[in-house]
Amino acid sequence: MMLNQTHDLTRRSWIESANVADSDFPLQNLPYGVFRTAADPSALIGAAIGDRILDLRAAARAGLLPDAVSPACGQPELNALMALGAPAWSALRARLSELLGSDTCPEGEQRARVSACLVPMRDAEMLLPARIGDYTDFYASIHHATNVGSMLRPENPLLPNYKWIPIGYHGRGSSIVVSGTAVRRPHGQLKPADAPAPVFAPCKNFDYELELGAFVGPGNRLGERIPLAQAANQLFGVVLLNDWSARDVQTWEYQPLGPFLAKNFATTISPWVVTMEALAPFHVPAFKRDGADPAPLPYLTDATDTARGGLNLTLEVYLLTAQMRLAGQAPHRISRGNFQHMYWTLAQLLAHHASNGCNLQPGDLLGSGTVSGPERDMRGCMLELTWRGTEPLKLPGGEERKFLADGDEIILRGYAERPGARRIGLGECRGTVLPAN
Repeated sequence: MMLNQTHDLTRRSWIESANVADSDFPLQNLPYGVFRTAADPSALIGAAIGDRILDLRAAARAGLLPDAVSPACGQPELNALMALGAPAWSALRARLSELLGSDTCPEGEQRARVSACLVPMRDAEMLLPARIGDYTDFYASIHHATNVGSMLRPENPLLPNYKWIPIGYHGRGSSIVVSGTAVRRPHGQLKPADAPAPVFAPCKNFDYELELGAFVGPGNRLGERIPLAQAANQLFGVVLLNDWSARDVQTWEYQPLGPFLAKNFATTISPWVVTMEALAPFHVPAFKRDGADPAPLPYLTDATDTARGGLNLTLEVYLLTAQMRLAGQAPHRISRGNFQHMYWTLAQLLAHHASNGCNLQPGDLLGSGTVSGPERDMRGCMLELTWRGTEPLKLPGGEERKFLADGDEIILRGYAERPGARRIGLGECRGTVLPAN
């Protein structure tokens, strides 16, 4: 993705809240989401700018958007826009940047028309951004895979296929929820190692997983493949993703076919989809493999992806316990990692998914798998942070956690920054644990 005027560090919006240094949503970001208000309960597509949302249906009706994208912007979810492809996405982003830029939309009649389409974020209820037909979760962090493998197979943490093939499983699209939705502790079959038989009971080892989710754009026809060289143009944008996990259920059920009920009860995503074009300034080389690692097979090899397939995205996890909430304390950061440590790129995940002719469709969601790094404070789940509960996490106020307790709230945050580019954020992905019913 080439840099253009929409990435210009010096440009400012006439919406002053977008110009604050630590704003997640400056003019250079312009992520998309779906919202509704008390005044208009229908689902509307919007673009975030500072503390405002530009209602794209209203903007289209006002004749402010390109004709080619206006019908898609009037839909109740982003799927139709995702289906249009990269040239249409870029044209819309350029137009929004023009309408919201102080240098390109001076005071006058046009700015007044744009202003009439703005909604305060505080008045909006965010919804899922797309109709998610299918959801696939990968296992793309070698640090996460090595840590988990070390707990189970200390002498041989990585299975033989890990460095050859992006590992994934098909998740459950119907249980994906938007940030702010409470998540109930699930029941499942549990079998302690010393027990003769399993029992059906509430999960005891409840966990989160810090991930990045990527939305698919146009997709491919059944039986056709997507070459890696074309895969990047199939990625619409990314969200924060929390793959809630019942670790004790997972331990008992995962052999021989992998995750099932330990994973499919809930997945939380952030509401704002940050486009791949917005992230263009933050591409970095793909994960550098050491000399002992095998080179990816040819269908997973592309010079551009090797040079620029990684993403320099800082991802953080905060925990707010019920006790901290009552005491008025701020959430406590428990980890901070970076997506550039992932062994496989997002484009490789998508190309591999379609490599057998599986038909990806607009709005399909690909989870990266837990984002962990080489350092202890970069571990992306409680399973790793507490090393399967043997090293409890110590919190302010004297509390400890081996896994999550009822009333705990997990908050994921993410942002991209580097010299010469405007910092952009991914917003938040929040979820509170409810007791089992």
